[in-house]
Amino acid sequence: MDWLRSSFSRSSRNSKTPNTQTQSNSKLQDQQREESVYGITEELINHVKSFTVDTFKNFPLKDEDEGSYWEETQSSSSKVRKDLSDWQERHAILVLSRVKEISQLRYALCPRHLKENQFWKIYFKLTRSHVLEYELRHIKHEKLKRMAMEDEKSSVNNSYEVEMAEAKDINFVEPLPPAE
Repeated sequence: MDWLRSSFSRSSRNSKTPNTQTQSNSKLQDQQREESVYGITEELINHVKSFTVDTFKNFPLKDEDEGSYWEETQSSSSKVRKDLSDWQERHAILVLSRVKEISQLRYALCPRHLKENQFWKIYFKLTRSHVLEYELRHIKHEKLKRMAMEDEKSSVNNSYEVEMAEAKDINFVEPLPPAE
């Protein structure tokens, strides 16, 4: 009887494997798609891996940039500054999870040597040539989406106006000409 249970459990494990593999492949594809949207490329990863503590410490920052960023948000168990755009925030979370070197640099630098906002300001300036096109593409996409929603709202309002005008025309009874 034990052999039956063990062979049944083996066959059920084997039957689950393809489904599990399909799910993990799907998750991997989704992750790769998201990384490509947020500019996490091998080229960027190699560039980020070349950063050192001195890269950040020696980066020239103006004092005027330091004062206005205070609010923080908790996202995916890693703090990311609220002064980042939504795209930059998601990019930062992805790069922190994908590139352990930048995560270690951030840990070594913040808050002892740099404020969190300074770290991300320097990071995005250093990676500008790698991520700018992805961020601009996202901005354009968001604008188009917003415009489409506005068009949809206006077309819905216009259809209500047309329906109301038609309803008024139906209720309107034209007087009969005088009888002769």
